[in-house]
Amino acid sequence: MTDRSGAGNDSSAARTAAVVALDEKFAQFSEHWSPKIVGELNGQMVKLVKFRGPFEWHHHAAEDELFLVHRGSFRMEFRDRAVTLNAGDFLIVPRGVEHRPVAEEEVEVLLFEPASTLNTGNVRSERTHERLDRL
Repeated sequence: MTDRSGAGNDSSAARTAAVVALDEKFAQFSEHWSPKIVGELNGQMVKLVKFRGPFEWHHHAAEDELFLVHRGSFRMEFRDRAVTLNAGDFLIVPRGVEHRPVAEEEVEVLLFEPASTLNTGNVRSERTHERLDRL
C-alpha cells in the first residue's frame, strides 16, 4: 500500500492531511448497518457504512444527515414518499424528518453527520451503535 499522506511542514500540527482510499476502507469490513469512522472535520464525522435490507424508521431531533452513495443504490423512505439514490448521488435528511433507508442489494454509503449523531436516532434497537470503530 502506498503512503499517500499529505502531511505539511508544521510539525506541531495535531493532525495531518491524508488521502482516504474508499475502496480500501470499504474492503476492511463486511457487516451491515455498522458505521465506521474514517474522518472528522469541524465537529462532523465522516463515516462509512454498508447496508442491505430495511433499517428502522427513525429521526434525529438535533442533527441533519448526509448520505452519499459510493457503490450500489438504495431507497430512502419517508412517510410521504421515497427517493432512490445511485452511486454518486447524495441526499441530506433534515433534522426531525422520519426516514428509513432500504437496500435491495448491498450498498456502500458515506455519511456526514455531527459527532453526536446516533445511528438509530430516537430509536434504540439491536442495531444501535453507541461507540463506533475507526478505520
